[in-house]
Amino acid sequence: MISPRRLSGRWQRLDVTVRDLPLGLLILAGSFLPALHGNGTRVGDLPTRPFDALTALALGLECLPLALRRSRPAVCLALVSVGFAVDQVRAYHSVAGVALPLALLSAGAHLDRHRRAAALLFSAAYVPLAVVLHRLGSGGETASEFVTFYLALVLAWGTGAWLRAGRVAEAEHRRRVAEDTRTAERTRIARELHDVVTHHVTAMVVQAEAARYLTAAPDRLDRTLTAVTDTGRLAIADLRHLLDLLNPDHGTGTGTGTGGDRAPSAGRLLTLVERTRQAGQPVEFTEEGTPAPAAGSADLVAYRVVQEALTNALKYAHGSRTSVRVRHGAKEITVEVGTDGSGSAAASPGGSGRGLAGLRERVDVLGGEFSAEHAPGGGFVVRARIPAGNPT
Repeated sequence: MISPRRLSGRWQRLDVTVRDLPLGLLILAGSFLPALHGNGTRVGDLPTRPFDALTALALGLECLPLALRRSRPAVCLALVSVGFAVDQVRAYHSVAGVALPLALLSAGAHLDRHRRAAALLFSAAYVPLAVVLHRLGSGGETASEFVTFYLALVLAWGTGAWLRAGRVAEAEHRRRVAEDTRTAERTRIARELHDVVTHHVTAMVVQAEAARYLTAAPDRLDRTLTAVTDTGRLAIADLRHLLDLLNPDHGTGTGTGTGGDRAPSAGRLLTLVERTRQAGQPVEFTEEGTPAPAAGSADLVAYRVVQEALTNALKYAHGSRTSVRVRHGAKEITVEVGTDGSGSAAASPGGSGRGLAGLRERVDVLGGEFSAEHAPGGGFVVRARIPAGNPT
């Protein structure tokens, strides 16, 4: 037995013309019911006449084109209008007359081009029909009644136009949401690449520059080159992890990713400090408290704050004393990284300011506070208060 959901899916996969045809067939069948004969739309003062040989043509023109009401709304409206005119002039007054407001509503909702021309042409065609019906009748139907019926048709068109405007607005809203989502995702990717690449490459540049002056000390030169190699491998590992996160199959069990975001452990802060020390930056590291088990993304943001601050220290205050203080509380993590500004940045690549802006955004998203400013006695201080427990 086929489930209703599967039947609905199959129905939706059919061509729109096939899905719209049953409505026209239903109205056509109802028009031939003797009980409904003469109970349809009546414009003018002509007495209802019985069906004859021309009836099938008139009713077919009114009802069957409704299959095109969404795929070919202009063609549908033209054919239905001709059928309606024959129906009224021949005075069948069938219930198939309801097809005209349906065709108008569909044209207002689905006609994309030449909308104004179609409305003007339909209005112009209504005038001779009203004149003919008035002359064929006894004259009892006044002009105001013809105008009233025309306004009812205008209401049908206007309803369709209102539906179309809502659909267009919804499509535009979805487009903007999709564009904003893509922009936010590109920004997030750029921020992650900046955090990973800038830190490691800066450390490698500083270490490589220092290696030039260690040719007379083979042991120190070997340690420096080993540090460059280790930093490069760590950069490759972080980049691979980031690429895994960008893989569409990530987290589904079919990709090559690790299956989840790799939040840095408490030990990675110490590793980060040690690698910065290997690059020739004297760093004092103090960590208080124990990371909360449910700190959420606060741990990652705190790690990125320390990483970016140490990267900037290598760039702009290489060799100066740097302090890193991290305090884990029950509800928040506080980070403070400062330099005394006594070093030199001559051997370091410049920056664009994107890193600090990205950190501020990360902290703001979690509802925290971030500041980066020059210290009173020289140097630079980065401070962050990051609420813990946000899983996003």
